[in-house]
Amino acid sequence: MELTEKQLQWKDEFRAFVDEVVVPHADVHDREQYLEPQVIQKMKEKGYLGSMLEKKYGGMELDWVTIGILNEEIGRGCSSVRNLLTVHGMVALAILRWGSDEQRNHWLSTMAAGEKIGAFALTEPEVGSDAKNVQTTAVLSDDHYVLNGHKKWITMGQIADVFIVFAQCEGKPTAFLVERDSPGLTTTPIDSLLGSRGSMLASLHFENCKIPKENMVGTVGIGLSHVGLHCLDYGRYTVACGCVGLGQACLEQSLQYARSRKQFGSVLGENQLIQKMLTEMTVNVKAARLLCYHAGHLKDQIDPDSIMETWNAKYFASKMVNQAASDAVQIHGANGCSGDYPVERYLRDAKINEIIEGTTQIHEMLISKNSLRNT
Repeated sequence: MELTEKQLQWKDEFRAFVDEVVVPHADVHDREQYLEPQVIQKMKEKGYLGSMLEKKYGGMELDWVTIGILNEEIGRGCSSVRNLLTVHGMVALAILRWGSDEQRNHWLSTMAAGEKIGAFALTEPEVGSDAKNVQTTAVLSDDHYVLNGHKKWITMGQIADVFIVFAQCEGKPTAFLVERDSPGLTTTPIDSLLGSRGSMLASLHFENCKIPKENMVGTVGIGLSHVGLHCLDYGRYTVACGCVGLGQACLEQSLQYARSRKQFGSVLGENQLIQKMLTEMTVNVKAARLLCYHAGHLKDQIDPDSIMETWNAKYFASKMVNQAASDAVQIHGANGCSGDYPVERYLRDAKINEIIEGTTQIHEMLISKNSLRNT
């Protein structure tokens, strides 16, 4: 696949933005465990928080390959900033695809502008991959739904203005929009994570939380099968592309270090074992990038195979970046274990990417079952 001239222009713009705005703050995001407001503000000004939305709502209406390039470049700079793009986009696209006209008109313009931030609330303390068995409940009472339950590991939960929450309604998984100031909703920050520490995670507690009945997204029972899977498809795609960016960062830092660090009278890059790691890193980053471009191209064609190809891309890219980050630390030696070098952060962030939006093992189950059905 070759990028179009316009896509190449976007790539240059995104890369310049990341180098100027995101990279200088990445270590602060990691150490202080929050996203600096000026970085979010500049993302808003560029329109990136509306990259996935139609122009009629003030979005950029980028094609899927270009959305992938944006997430790759942001992921190269800071995984936590890229996580904002992911969860915000998941909520926006859920409203765009499954929301009512009133929900679209109320939320999408402000979300495209970044005036309102969205977060995806599916995971619970006892429910992760087994999403259909969420324990949070929603019961209709007059003109309101009353929610009770507990969500955990909610990315951007500390700053989000609106959550898409999945709860059992009439015994079926159903999606709802819940605003931060809804009575009965409280949030508790989660910190000291292994990686992606600037993602501002929170736990959500619903205690007789009342929301208007108009806040249901779609209908009863399609929360996971339609709304949730639509969100997760976008999530997997952007995480996969972010892994490519993080892998590229590992490669660039490793090449720079291998050119400058001298051992035994020569630079590291002349050592054949170092060359082997650099070779594998180079080829695997390129392979993951092509898988992502292919998935994005199929999405642009509205090809149903895009879902399967997104699974493939997320599976390969998240495994790839963990090996790349591990090798980057190895190449740096003791320096790679120090916060003075970014590869230490890359390694921690890489592991997070292999867990979110479907673990490696869940993807192995999905991909193998699909292959068995179709071969």
